[in-house]
Amino acid sequence: MSCRYILIYPQGCDVCNFLSLFLCVANHDKLLPGWSHFAQFTIAVVNIDPKKSKYSDTLHRFWKKEHDWGWKKFMESKMVDGFIQADTLIFKVQVQVIRFLASSFSSFLTFMIKILTCAKWFYRERVDRPFRCLDRQYRRELVRVYLTNVEQICRRYVEQIKGRLGKLIKDKAKWSSFCNFWSGIGINSRRRMSREKSDSILKTIVKQFFIDKEVTSTLVMDSLHSGLKALEDETKNNKGKGKCDVEEVAITPFVQMECDTFVLVDDVLLLLERAAIEQPLPPKHVPQNATEVSIIVS
Repeated sequence: MSCRYILIYPQGCDVCNFLSLFLCVANHDKLLPGWSHFAQFTIAVVNIDPKKSKYSDTLHRFWKKEHDWGWKKFMESKMVDGFIQADTLIFKVQVQVIRFLASSFSSFLTFMIKILTCAKWFYRERVDRPFRCLDRQYRRELVRVYLTNVEQICRRYVEQIKGRLGKLIKDKAKWSSFCNFWSGIGINSRRRMSREKSDSILKTIVKQFFIDKEVTSTLVMDSLHSGLKALEDETKNNKGKGKCDVEEVAITPFVQMECDTFVLVDDVLLLLERAAIEQPLPPKHVPQNATEVSIIVS
């Protein structure tokens, strides 16, 4: 992204008695038409006690008409005195530029799909390693704060799908009709309908999970990226279940990857019934002080 700076309003912007902070693109009046960057960033007001530092994260697409973004009510002005050290107030900022973002949503979907499939995209700063949504250190710090949120987002979606399947199966007329339809078509038709190009599936996933300005979106994409790579590795190894620690539950996937195509591992009727009743994995343990961890920025 172009040079940036922090815009500070000690007594508030359009509000009173609040410290307002915004990340701004420098020389925004000279930006060319169509210019835009998608970025995740953190702004922190540093306290002498790191656990008391105040920080906020967000995700935003910067362009000519939205060249600044931040918080009008970052913190109450009366609280600022507790952060001043030797007559100095210290701000720390970390900015992760995702990449140039095309104006069309279809181009954006294509870009996110390439992230998930680990295509040959690279950081501008680090061209020696494959592109991922977030820098390793920045991602680690965000995960420590937002892991519970990411898990809840995924679990809510899974429960919604399970609920719909459960209703379908309980509706004896509809379920019987579907079973008769599936049993009545030829085996070649079943095979064709049991596989789908990964681009089509991933496009639907991105539409579902990537929400503009939602800070957890890049973390969800990163989790999906990791899951997809694990699925690909498991398929290559031709194993029934992936490696897991002693305390973890073995996972039997519903699909496998074949030449950029998702393929169901069993008959669709059996898989639908299994999906409707299978219990989700227990949540990972998150330290109680996770929300108190301050972002380390450079």
